[in-house]
Amino acid sequence: MAASIERNETASLIRLEGVCNVSTAAELKKLLVEGLTSSVNLTLDLDAVEEIDITNLQLLWAFARAASNCGRTVSVSRISQTALLTARQAGFDSFPGQPS
Repeated sequence: MAASIERNETASLIRLEGVCNVSTAAELKKLLVEGLTSSVNLTLDLDAVEEIDITNLQLLWAFARAASNCGRTVSVSRISQTALLTARQAGFDSFPGQPS
């Protein structure tokens, strides 16, 4: 997994690429915590995700819940079809910040 975060004074863009599986979960968690502590508006870009597992999906939902509890907003700017299909197959209706 390649992951990056771009920040400014009020927003962070977290971009994930490639394979996101249990072996990359710790890296993803670190990046999400960094975004949560540094910005009010958080955006996820998952357009280049080739594979994502339940561990990483759960991290994304926990991140969105934690952000909401802290008064921050989370949205998803783009999602790969693979990530969207995997989430739906796992029982998630929509990604954080998107309509069901």
